[in-house]
Amino acid sequence: MHEIICPHCGKAFKIDEAGYADILKQVRDSEFDQQLHERLALAEQDKRNAVELATARAATELQKAAADRDAEILELRARLNAGEVERKLAVTEAIGVVEKERDALAGELAQARQDRQAASRLAEATLAHELQKAAADRDAAILELRARLTATSVEQKLAIAQAVSVVEKERDELKSGLQQAELQKQLAEKALRDKYETQIRDRDDAIERLRDMKARLSTKMVGETLEQHCETEFNRIRATAFPRAYFEKDNDARSGSKGDYIFRDSDGTGLEIVSIMFEMKNECDHTAARSRNEDFLKELDRDRTEKGCEYAVLVSLLEPDSELYNTGIVDVFHRYPKMYVVRPQFFLPIITLLRNAAMNSLQYRSELALMRAQNIDITNFETELETFRTAFGKNYDLASRRFQTAIDEIDKSIDHLQKTKEALLGTDRNLRLANDKAQDVTIRKLTRSNPTMAAKFAELKKPDPSSAE
Repeated sequence: MHEIICPHCGKAFKIDEAGYADILKQVRDSEFDQQLHERLALAEQDKRNAVELATARAATELQKAAADRDAEILELRARLNAGEVERKLAVTEAIGVVEKERDALAGELAQARQDRQAASRLAEATLAHELQKAAADRDAAILELRARLTATSVEQKLAIAQAVSVVEKERDELKSGLQQAELQKQLAEKALRDKYETQIRDRDDAIERLRDMKARLSTKMVGETLEQHCETEFNRIRATAFPRAYFEKDNDARSGSKGDYIFRDSDGTGLEIVSIMFEMKNECDHTAARSRNEDFLKELDRDRTEKGCEYAVLVSLLEPDSELYNTGIVDVFHRYPKMYVVRPQFFLPIITLLRNAAMNSLQYRSELALMRAQNIDITNFETELETFRTAFGKNYDLASRRFQTAIDEIDKSIDHLQKTKEALLGTDRNLRLANDKAQDVTIRKLTRSNPTMAAKFAELKKPDPSSAE
């Protein structure tokens, strides 16, 4: 039986085991359901919070991606607009240059036309003057012949008629010559006009093709065009001038940068004569930002040092109006050692110049290498001798310390044995003294001051009566 107190009235009552178990089960079931509902509510709230958080994060990421995409679109539009403006500006400049050339050609054509018209007018005036003079002469001759005709006979009239026919024939010939000259002048004007028009049309076509080609070319392709030109020029004379030379593109970019080409030449024994790091720089006409040669010298010097080249050469078409770089080979040693700037037409001469200079110093370099090898041999011998002496001295010191340690240990052992000997001798002396003392002990001495013991020993000395019987 269990006693339960009512929480409302405070009255105690008893119930059996079955009722108590039923009440306990009800209480537990209600608490379990309540806790279960609370747990489910908390789980539902956590789920809603997680969904809201994920939704917020997704919205944030979408907004960020949209912002990045809008920024990229704006950047691409800006680049596109900048490229379009540069292209239009380059086209306008090219068209202006072409129009100037066309106007110059048109002026020359107009001047030629004026010169031809003046020459034709002068020829016409001269011919008219000659015709007038011939007509005046003819009229004078006719008048003279008529005057003579009035005074002469029929024969004279016939002579006059013949003379008149001759003059008329000359007049007809002069008129025919004038017409032929006019025709030749017209043909010459037409040929000259056709020639200039053909030249203007060909130049316009060439300018249009050049404009299209430059519009299609990128900056990388323009640079590669100069590289291909230099490579072709070198390969054209490689077999005759540089049979053992190495001239290939620099494809090693492990250090972060690389040049365009590396040139190395060696003799028959494999000894390197000269090594050059090349960098080729070209520039499009429609490029807005104009580069300078000095912008590439620092990087070229770093590439030369990292790749182990002796010289560095910048083959450049930049700064086309610079009188310094247009004069020939420019030595920029005041900025970086063993560095030159050349135009493409001096590409092969700079290689030949540096190679010939290196060939002249090859003998001295060989002798210097031999002397260095001999010095290295002497240095190695001295180093090995010093190493042997150091090792021998080290081993001697170690052996000497070990020997001294053994001597000290022997001395310690001798001292220990001496002490052991003295201890043994002391023990023998004590044993001898103990033996002497033991030999000196008698019954009389023991019982001298002990009557009881003396009586006992006396009894022992008496004969036993039982044994006598």
